Amino acid sequence: MDMQSGEMLGFAAGVITTLALLPQALKIITTRQTRDISLLWALSMNVGLLLWLLYGLQKNDSPMIAANSISLVLLLVILLFKLRYR
Repeated sequence: MDMQSGEMLGFAAGVITTLALLPQALKIITTRQTRDISLLWALSMNVGLLLWLLYGLQKNDSPMIAANSISLVLLLVILLFKLRYR
């Protein structure tokens, strides 16, 4: 696999995993209901994504940086709503 197809694979994976968070974030924003969201899950996912983002920045890996930046924003929204509406 050459570098270009590897990068395209990374972007595809990033888009899919990032978009997977969007319905949950939108539902929480709309309903303001977070009872079924685990606080430990939200915290650990945010920490994990922050670490992946830092790793991507260190490696200068564009797909990793893009996907984890957007995912982190979505998960921060989920975490903030969880903390506000628990």
